[in-house]
Amino acid sequence: MMVMTAKVDIKKIIAALAAVVGVIVALILLLGGGNSSAPTAALSVAGNDGRVQFLESLGWEVSASPVESRQVRIPKEQNQVFDRYNQLQKSADYDLTQYAEKTVMRYVYKVNNFPGATEPVYATLLVYKNKIIGGDITDTAANGTMRALTKLEQAPQENTAPTESTLPAQE
Repeated sequence: MMVMTAKVDIKKIIAALAAVVGVIVALILLLGGGNSSAPTAALSVAGNDGRVQFLESLGWEVSASPVESRQVRIPKEQNQVFDRYNQLQKSADYDLTQYAEKTVMRYVYKVNNFPGATEPVYATLLVYKNKIIGGDITDTAANGTMRALTKLEQAPQENTAPTESTLPAQE
């Protein structure tokens, strides 16, 4: 009989999960887009402190600096994945269609106070010219969900399986 053991590094697991979430959001943004002149509820923020203060104003306690920051391009071509993600944005009074073909900054912060979280939860902010143009809260648990960027009071009191109103996994 042969027995093997492995050492698990929690920091590497968290980094890998953050990378997976980042790839999923980047793919969503890169795979589709739209054209609309509808106004967006863009909120002005200046620098990291402004982004953290914005998230805190929604009741989210987040890490002091982003776990990831990178440029992403809002796609021009529409597809079902982008439309679903943008529906999520619209539920929080954001609309990404007017930013088609624009390069925006994506900042991901670790959320420290998500109710009932058993795995890391991340807040993503999409920023264009120092204005928040969208974002989401993503629970990385196996049954976790991606939800609109809303106040903490609007988050469920415990983790639940994804519903039709949350963004489904990529098809």
